[in-house]
Amino acid sequence: MAYSTNSPAGKAVDGIITDLPSLVAVAVVDITSGMALASHSNSPALNPETAAAYNTEVVKQKQKAMSALKLAGEKIEDILITLTNQFHLIKLNSAGNKFIYLVVNSRETNLAIAREVLRSHADDIN
Repeated sequence: MAYSTNSPAGKAVDGIITDLPSLVAVAVVDITSGMALASHSNSPALNPETAAAYNTEVVKQKQKAMSALKLAGEKIEDILITLTNQFHLIKLNSAGNKFIYLVVNSRETNLAIAREVLRSHADDIN
């Protein structure tokens, strides 16, 4: 997906690519629609738009679980999915209506740095 660096989502994707040039993929996603507002992939095998839709369901199901558990006053800040060779990170913005989805190679990327990069760009997508 092409993205405009004039939009908040495009600026966030551009900034994340600058901060983590070896990333596998990144997308800024609208939770209501599940659509990627901006995305980029360094891997032809990973389509960030498809991943955006599925990861929107991950976020929505976790929100339902929190509601069922009556975790009032709590909100999702981020979700980490650890695969054999990759970290998949989902970082929600403070409004809780969008998230950044990031995929990095777990052997090449420091998890703490990846999380800090997401934290630094999350409010850019409000």
